[in-house]
Amino acid sequence: MTSLTLAYPETTVHEATAAAIIRVLEANDVEPDIVTGPKDVLTDMLKKGEVDFYVSAWLPDEDAGMLAPGILPLGNLFRPAAHCCISAEDTPLTSLDDVAQAGLELSRTIITPASLQKHMENVLQQYELDTAGFSLKVLPDEEALAELNAALKREELVLMPLFQPCFLFHIGGFRILNDPKNALGGEQDARILIRAETKDEMEQDLLDELDELMLSAKIISAMDYAMRVEGMTADEAAEAWQRGKLLPR
Repeated sequence: MTSLTLAYPETTVHEATAAAIIRVLEANDVEPDIVTGPKDVLTDMLKKGEVDFYVSAWLPDEDAGMLAPGILPLGNLFRPAAHCCISAEDTPLTSLDDVAQAGLELSRTIITPASLQKHMENVLQQYELDTAGFSLKVLPDEEALAELNAALKREELVLMPLFQPCFLFHIGGFRILNDPKNALGGEQDARILIRAETKDEMEQDLLDELDELMLSAKIISAMDYAMRVEGMTADEAAEAWQRGKLLPR
């Protein structure tokens, strides 16, 4: 096999993940055709056999609807997870159990990426934050990330619902709060989805290399930062990672 169609959603995190996969494919003389778009559209294309690879599905929960007969998961790239953070490293708050009793210096408006709305609705209910005056301000993911980044720069004390990986984790300056009630759900596995027919046609050595490829949330966060803040392309960020120039040694 010398060509295939690879799809990923239109986010920098998925683009960064795909770039690492694409470099492996190209090193094995496979030139992928790239398709991007909304996740629901790409899911439909995958199930219809219009794309061969999807990068990456977060399983078992976040992208469970993408699985179907003839679509196989491959590899374990990294462990994405939903977190609720607080925008200060020196805060006495360490757990979501503490938030309802927090002082008024902590904003009661929780800027929430749309992809985390259901998770945070569960947090409000499980930890009784709604009765403590907290409410969600749900925005498209990119708008929410921009507002949270701005709040960090202004040193405002806010709750920050985030999926890791994300460029903000590379910047730092905040604390991940413990979630003893598991209201946000557990860690996921970021996996490649491949059509069974495509897998049958591929060289076993390439399949083994993809299956064994180990990234990490830290690496993808750093690639996301390189793309968003330093102006790298996804391919440049992937090359920097391969050359060991992306993270401090």
